[in-house]
Amino acid sequence: MEKDAKIFVAGHRGMVGSAIVRELNRQGYNNIVTRTHKELDLCRQVDVENFFAAEKPDYVFLGAAKVGGIIANSTYPADFMYSNMMVEMNVITTAWQNNCKKLLFLGSSCIYPKLAPQPMKESCLLTSALEPTNEAYALAKISGLKYCGYLNQQYGTDFISVMPTNLYGPNDNYHPMNSHVLPALIRRFHEAKVANAPTVTCWGDGSPLREFLYVDDLANLCVFLMNNYSGNETVNAGSGKEISIKHLTELIAKIIGYEGEILWDTSKPNGTPRKLLDVSKAKALGWTYKTELEDGIKLAYEDFLNNPMRAER
Repeated sequence: MEKDAKIFVAGHRGMVGSAIVRELNRQGYNNIVTRTHKELDLCRQVDVENFFAAEKPDYVFLGAAKVGGIIANSTYPADFMYSNMMVEMNVITTAWQNNCKKLLFLGSSCIYPKLAPQPMKESCLLTSALEPTNEAYALAKISGLKYCGYLNQQYGTDFISVMPTNLYGPNDNYHPMNSHVLPALIRRFHEAKVANAPTVTCWGDGSPLREFLYVDDLANLCVFLMNNYSGNETVNAGSGKEISIKHLTELIAKIIGYEGEILWDTSKPNGTPRKLLDVSKAKALGWTYKTELEDGIKLAYEDFLNNPMRAER
């Protein structure tokens, strides 16, 4: 990407989009275009068409999405499928129609089968059934990455995709019902510490294994891929390391300074038993993550404390 090229970051107020803007600024890209949801509803095709016709961005980072944790995905599957499908199809199609040089589509590791061989390679996509609790979101993301590949195949576009593992960091969502596991635990343990609560109860039995990537590391990879990768197959984004939910809760409790007892509600679902990405493809391209989990959680907690309104979203 040329340093003065016009770059549209869709979803710049979200955790991923804001990290991409920070990374672009850090690397000296100086012509970044953004729009808030109020200024541009990406679900409305005509509005997206008018925006692209007026702005003609050279490059697009598609980070806008409706996201949430296990509760939100289970409760609102139709909303997750509709919103994500509409945003993807509108932005990707209109970028192609306006001769965008390159587009990067951001997906999620939940696109891979529930019982995929671990660690999960990019090639295991669509080889068996998805995790039911987030199937609607996964199907939307699979459609987006496949659509990029089909446009490349049929029309010669240069549209790529990246599939991140569980993300966390500045500008995360800490809503008590709609957030992902790590930010949800940060809020829960912080509130328990403030209230001097004797116990904190977590879902499941703590056995599932999860991988986490600090969002600024993902942003660095996204810019790297826009400059160094082309292809129809997605690229996994992760640390290549995993931790049990039980150990994660203990780590977060330690960082926050909560000293009460951690209980487990085994009547609640665990979700996928293990989710570890094979990150050998990104490594072969020349990229590796930088932020270790404990350091990243400290940075995320600092962001949470400095931005109290985060907890209200």
